[in-house]
Amino acid sequence: MQLIDTHVHINFDVFESDLEDIQNRWQQAEVVHLVHSCVEPEEFASIQGLANRLGNLSFAVGLHPLDADKWTKQTAREIYDYAISDERVVAIGEMGLDFYKADNQEQQHKVLEEQLKIAHQLQKPVIIHCRDAAESLKASLEQFWQTTGPVTGVMHCWGGTPEETKWFLDLGFYISFSGVVTFKNAKTIQDSAKIVPDERLLVETDCPFLAPVPKRGKRNEPANVRHVAEFLAKLRNVPLETLAQQTTQNACQLFNLRLGEKQ
Repeated sequence: MQLIDTHVHINFDVFESDLEDIQNRWQQAEVVHLVHSCVEPEEFASIQGLANRLGNLSFAVGLHPLDADKWTKQTAREIYDYAISDERVVAIGEMGLDFYKADNQEQQHKVLEEQLKIAHQLQKPVIIHCRDAAESLKASLEQFWQTTGPVTGVMHCWGGTPEETKWFLDLGFYISFSGVVTFKNAKTIQDSAKIVPDERLLVETDCPFLAPVPKRGKRNEPANVRHVAEFLAKLRNVPLETLAQQTTQNACQLFNLRLGEKQ
């Protein structure tokens, strides 16, 4: 069996002291590849260093919506240049809209559009963060599709309703579920997880955040993506091996991964 954790942040300081042990645990959990997201371009060097050190790690470059105020004229050039400088860059992001923690909606929309342009130009998928902003995000993506063209990608750490899930499926997106789906009170997210087509489903940890049951409340790490997969397999009434094979295939399709090769 093989699993891919499609969203990690292992460059954070909380992993620095025991990264080798963490790697051993994800390998024991049959996690064969990681996709490392990026909060801001200044992280690029540290993420690239991890990829050099660990091997089976691909990554993205982009600016998180909660950092939208950091956008300057140079940011777009930095993201573009980083994206073409290393073949292990498989996506642009994470980008998106977050109206839960910030109210600079106009700036977030601007930064989202600028990064969508880069992804469209480079024909790379996007990693989308969306919190309390699904309707506004849907409108922005539809407008971009009409004026510029489609972009593929993933709604990461998805927490939307089934109706919202269908919006983004209709736009061609993959839907990725984190440990949140395992929480007892996450009934709406679980309902959404039931309706995602097999060929659009992904799994992630979003570590070090949001550890799944039975690790909830602890530091999250890539090995725990197996708990997410196990829960989704039961929820969708399929064998774990089937779900693992499908989500791994989906990750390879979306991010153009070739397992067994260093990206």
